[in-house]
Amino acid sequence: MQYRHKPLREQVIVITGASSGIGLATARAAARRGARVVLAARNGAALDDIARDIQERGGEARAVVTDVSSRADIEALAAEAVRAYGGFDTWVNNAGLSIFGRLEEVSDEDHRRLFDVNFWGIVYGSTVALQHLRQTGGALINLGSVASDLAFPIQGMYAASKHAIKGFTDALRMELQEEGVPVSVTLIKPASIDTPFPEHARNYMAQAPKLPPPVYDPEDVAKAILHAAEHGPRDLYIGGGGKMMSSLRKRAPAVSDWMGAAMMAKTQKAGIAGKDRNGALYEAGRDGSVRGGSPHHVMRSTYTQASINPVLTGILLAGATAAAATLLSRPGRS
Repeated sequence: MQYRHKPLREQVIVITGASSGIGLATARAAARRGARVVLAARNGAALDDIARDIQERGGEARAVVTDVSSRADIEALAAEAVRAYGGFDTWVNNAGLSIFGRLEEVSDEDHRRLFDVNFWGIVYGSTVALQHLRQTGGALINLGSVASDLAFPIQGMYAASKHAIKGFTDALRMELQEEGVPVSVTLIKPASIDTPFPEHARNYMAQAPKLPPPVYDPEDVAKAILHAAEHGPRDLYIGGGGKMMSSLRKRAPAVSDWMGAAMMAKTQKAGIAGKDRNGALYEAGRDGSVRGGSPHHVMRSTYTQASINPVLTGILLAGATAAAATLLSRPGRS
């Protein structure tokens, strides 16, 4: 069913995991464009500071302490958005974290907690949000990962949770389509992003975790999320490197396995000693920062910009076509 989304300046947007990283970048960007934002995370002090900063800059924001692994907390979050603003137009299920360690070394308790946050947090967020969105229409946006398409050693259960999120999101989209519900369902698939993600992860390794290159700017993810809030695409990859890895996985899975084992093992062995071993798996971590201080060069994604900007896509395609035509017109070329 076709549904015309509101412009951002007319929207109320609920964002989980809004106290740092992608969620914080998205909240700030949405507020700058006139949206009213409802911020959810476990760290109440950080949320209050973020909401106050947005308000001082002329935006409108509310902070709601929320543990996404609790359906009751998610229901309270939705109720507060309805109480404060009369409802919401876009719901962003962003909260999530990881565990760095070999699958056989990680405890069952930690594995279950990871799924409670990453997977069940999105299930609760989606089903509670739809109780409201199916009446008014809007956008549901779930944060998957390039790990929704392929797996990484050392982050095995994280990859499993992101695979589960993709399956859930795709099935939900089809069910809503069959019913004719006016809600778009988008899965965002970031590659490595420069956020505090490694710091918030539970770490079983001797050294501090870090993400492999290429590493992309969190602002690219925020732009993609806000594009989805207005246009409702099915999927969006963040980073051409992630899209390339996903394509390789489909066409040459054995090669992808070999590269993952070789590259990830090398990446994880080269690091400084880890300090906070527990991360934010059970308790809120140090929040308030968008970026994570990646040791690698942080780049902007031309691929993602082209994906969300039809004009830029046309320019790039025209340039590529012209270059190919010039090459083929040279003597001796056919």
